[in-house]
Amino acid sequence: MPTFDTVDNMTLILASSSPFRRELLSRLGVEFSSVSPNIDESPRIGEPPQTLVQRLALEKALAVGATHPKALIIGSDQVAVLDQQILGKPGSHARAVEQLQQASGKRVTFYTGLCLYNSASGERQIVCEPFDVLFRDLTLQEIERYLHKETPYNCAGSFKSEGLGISLFKAMQGNDPTALIGLPLIQLVNMLRNEGMDVLTA
Repeated sequence: MPTFDTVDNMTLILASSSPFRRELLSRLGVEFSSVSPNIDESPRIGEPPQTLVQRLALEKALAVGATHPKALIIGSDQVAVLDQQILGKPGSHARAVEQLQQASGKRVTFYTGLCLYNSASGERQIVCEPFDVLFRDLTLQEIERYLHKETPYNCAGSFKSEGLGISLFKAMQGNDPTALIGLPLIQLVNMLRNEGMDVLTA
């Protein structure tokens, strides 16, 4: 794999323990390590989802940067919003059924906050990448069959778009399909390039 050692000996760190984000970042073919940021992810009263995900992405990167003084650190956070309400991770079968019944025939917007923090210079780049999913009209039988096959109880919105969850959709709309999985690679590549790191030539 290419490394970024030739650019001021910077290391690349993903401030996350998510296997989905690790898999996405590995697509770029660069060496990186993962560190769990261990922060309080509670939303603030009245905080818009776009603000929430950008704040948490930054806080995750800063938390890891506190112990890694010469690194490029990637922080990311995501929420799903339906009818102006944030959908959390279901955590159980019953809650997942409820979420998918609520989403049936409706549009769910996923907001993904992304931060690239240079812990040596203090530079930080932060964006919020939206992505819309329009669900088909789902029957209870379809929902039950899907959940028993994929058990997406640790996923916001109760589905895995990179798996069988795609069968629940009528349409998707957004600039970067990887944002839906939790790490917008198009934005990230641009951020890395701003730091002088080109994944194609590193």
